[in-house]
Amino acid sequence: MNTVRFLLGQELIELESVSPTLTVLTYLREEKKKIGTKEGCAEGDCGACTVVIAEVVDDCLHYRAVNACIVFLATLDGKQLLTVEDIKTTRNELHPVQQSMVDSHASQCGFCTPGFVMSGFAEYQNRLHKLDDLPESQSDEAVTTQLTQVFAGNLCRCTGYGPIIEAGKTWLIQAEQTTPQEITEAEATIIARLKAIHPQTSKTLTQAGQTYIQPDSIFALTEALAAAPGATLLAGGTDIGLWVTKQHKALDTVIYLGCIAALKRIEVRGGLLEIGAAVTYSEALPVLIQHFPTLEEYLYRHRSTQIRNAGTLVGNIANGSPIGDMPPVLIALNAQITLTSQRGQRPLALEDYFIAYGKQDRQPGEFIESVHIPLNPPGSFGVYKISKRFEQDISSVSAAFYVELDDQRRVQTARLCFGGMAATPKRAALCEQALLNQPWNEATVQAAAALLGQDFMPLSDFRASREYRLTVAMNLLKKFFIQQQNPRQATQISYTGGLIHA
Repeated sequence: MNTVRFLLGQELIELESVSPTLTVLTYLREEKKKIGTKEGCAEGDCGACTVVIAEVVDDCLHYRAVNACIVFLATLDGKQLLTVEDIKTTRNELHPVQQSMVDSHASQCGFCTPGFVMSGFAEYQNRLHKLDDLPESQSDEAVTTQLTQVFAGNLCRCTGYGPIIEAGKTWLIQAEQTTPQEITEAEATIIARLKAIHPQTSKTLTQAGQTYIQPDSIFALTEALAAAPGATLLAGGTDIGLWVTKQHKALDTVIYLGCIAALKRIEVRGGLLEIGAAVTYSEALPVLIQHFPTLEEYLYRHRSTQIRNAGTLVGNIANGSPIGDMPPVLIALNAQITLTSQRGQRPLALEDYFIAYGKQDRQPGEFIESVHIPLNPPGSFGVYKISKRFEQDISSVSAAFYVELDDQRRVQTARLCFGGMAATPKRAALCEQALLNQPWNEATVQAAAALLGQDFMPLSDFRASREYRLTVAMNLLKKFFIQQQNPRQATQISYTGGLIHA
């Protein structure tokens, strides 16, 4: 049945015709007159439009806070959409997150408040069913850090974060001290309703000359893409959403990847970590940290909870941005991608995917099915992101370094990749060559770093000047060397405000 069906709160919505680029925010405010959800930036930065999507995962409800301004309505098929109007308790009382905001006087103008409430609501609801994974007690600093991560995608314009964080401590501690809940009768009803409307087959919807295609398998996807090779492939929409809201692009055909189970897999096979094209950052993050602990700080700096809940790792690769956070990391780790079409699969080293600005090695009818990351690399690995803000900011320079040494501490392998330094994510070829077969010492690193000015000719823009970028790039390589030589030396400020030792 070519109908998009979802729950808006408790109401079943069925749409036989819908624009593939109609955002959830526009639908809520203009069609359903649910104006508690606000429009601020219209690009997924401010969080004023935060709503929550509930889905059935392992027979339980899992809640995700997302930005309604860049989520397309059609992608809600089989899910529940919750707004600030929907979260009162069964006794018609304020939700604990709402009540804490009132009690802590954490709202002044109120414009941003619904977004903060919905971010907190998703975290609170998920914790009620996962308390066995949480420590029995946590320090005030640890709780504050968790709340900082929860609210990283919500910007307050007047109250200040003090009262908001204090309000968060109330409900966060309450959730942790609550006896682990079984699925309530109300939740069981929602689970049953969502299972009943879960999409079972591929769907195609049209409206006003636009077409939305929702394939249910890789085979169906290859067929759709072969028939419409110029179609826009949609996963999380954290980039494509801005094409619509900021660039006002008219997208004739959109193919959504989020209903293909094979693209949502994370597997370890043959010494490789394989991540599918529809795996979100939030889903990939714990697995990446497990295998590459060095990435934890870096990954939490990648945007916000709302963006990580929607955006995909492969999407960050596919759009070919020279300032994407993940390509330098994956290139340094010698990752490969699998490109798939009706012609079959084509493996490709990730670094070879990026040809020039706005140009990638993806042939008509192809899509990136997965990325493959070698596990247990024997060398040393380091990642860095330099930006004006700690979170929710684009890198001025990002860098990922991988170095292997022989028994005499001479460099046998060097993969040094930078973002923000060229028209594509790019390895520092001359710098790497200067390191190879040389002793891993300060003199070698200094000499190699000096060659970065020949490897790159970065632009000056509003984020950073050319001179700044080159200086930072050289200093990051030197910093990596210091961290490998003296792991106990504090070299940076951590996410929690303390000193990090390598």
